[in-house]
Amino acid sequence: MTDHVTDTYLRRCLDGDRGLLDAVANAPFGEKFRVANEKELLPRPLFISDKVITQFSADLLVFFDLLTSLPDRLFDGDLAAYCAALDMEPQRAAILSGFPGKPTVYGRVDAYHDGETLRLLEFNIGSAQGGIDRSEIGRGLLQVEPFAEFAAQHGLVHVHTGAKVAQLYREATAELTGGADPVVGFVESNSGFGPYLAPAESYVEMMAAQGIEVLLGQIRDVNERDGRIYLKDKRIDLIQRHFTENEMVDEPGVTEAAERIFRAHEDGKVVLWTTLQSSLYHNKAALTLLSDTRRRSAFTAAEGEVIDRVLPWTRLLREPTTVVDGETVDLIDYCRAHRPELIIKPQRAYKGDGIVPGWDSDDAEWAAALADGVEQGALIQRRVLRRADRVVSPETGEVDEYASTWGVFVTPHGYAGCSLRAMPLEDEIARHTPFRRAASVFEFPEAAS
Repeated sequence: MTDHVTDTYLRRCLDGDRGLLDAVANAPFGEKFRVANEKELLPRPLFISDKVITQFSADLLVFFDLLTSLPDRLFDGDLAAYCAALDMEPQRAAILSGFPGKPTVYGRVDAYHDGETLRLLEFNIGSAQGGIDRSEIGRGLLQVEPFAEFAAQHGLVHVHTGAKVAQLYREATAELTGGADPVVGFVESNSGFGPYLAPAESYVEMMAAQGIEVLLGQIRDVNERDGRIYLKDKRIDLIQRHFTENEMVDEPGVTEAAERIFRAHEDGKVVLWTTLQSSLYHNKAALTLLSDTRRRSAFTAAEGEVIDRVLPWTRLLREPTTVVDGETVDLIDYCRAHRPELIIKPQRAYKGDGIVPGWDSDDAEWAAALADGVEQGALIQRRVLRRADRVVSPETGEVDEYASTWGVFVTPHGYAGCSLRAMPLEDEIARHTPFRRAASVFEFPEAAS
């Protein structure tokens, strides 16, 4: 299903409207943004109705509450039992069990558009989120006159994630700064930024445009002086945490440095954005606890409807049996029989690493992937068929089709914009390859469709 706004945009591009065809290329992006993103930009934005994104965002806030209530609802508040149910390694479980309570509502959902609505695949909860700097695409497009005219004509709205994050920083640090703009430390582990340095520098540039100074550093660079926290030689008010429990387990010295930061946060010397409470819930296996209908007695009927509306059927492969359409079945037998409908996902992989789509595997490959998934504690999820997003090439005038992953950001204030990744339709898995493209998202009034 397409919409009137998309159809009109494509028709004008096919008719040779250079103002729209070249809008992304002509947008006034910053130097650091161009270094990080210029070769990966889709030639047009994507559009979504305000009704769809509003409903999905409202569901996400409910879903977040349900997800972060799992230890209480299913395990009587026993975090160790919750971590065991997720098949979490003992060292990581021991660290995270020390952080009870509700985390801050902050994260990015990776979702697919099935032609009617958005469906959640992963909920990346916590501060270590990528793609926020790509909200600059929309801001830049609105400075290109032909696109700005198109946006005004169709009532398009762009939500800038960076502006929403800047608002959160100011709110979180108001007591510490007396209401002044905070200085933020973007803190990675001691292994450094590696290939993420360019996106991090783009983030710094974007936040500077929002009036927020952000400094990049490693956790070993954080120190305390005169009752305040410094990153190297600069006093900071907020630490945006990009180190995780994984580095605390794997890298020497990170645990000790992290614990000093945790104490400073508790003592009011700095704001930690976000605490390790978030890490209890970004494990993909937590989704299986919500999806499994055998646990639905812990949820109201209305909550169950939200779960089913948002989340595709998702299970942990180590479970011997499961329920499908009210019937108990052997999980592996079911997965073998329904290979084209399913996808295997490692619990802690990133950028599509280790994902095995059943529809792109033969029976022998699938059987081997299932066996490995059981061994590794992987997830199995029902495939969501994405709509094909049509894009007119500015160079050739031909129409290319892409499959898009919608990164939907949520905060305590609700919807906070999108970071969109698009792949050629034939390469459906959103791995990081030279063919991946980034795009902005604009909402249109439902009546415009």
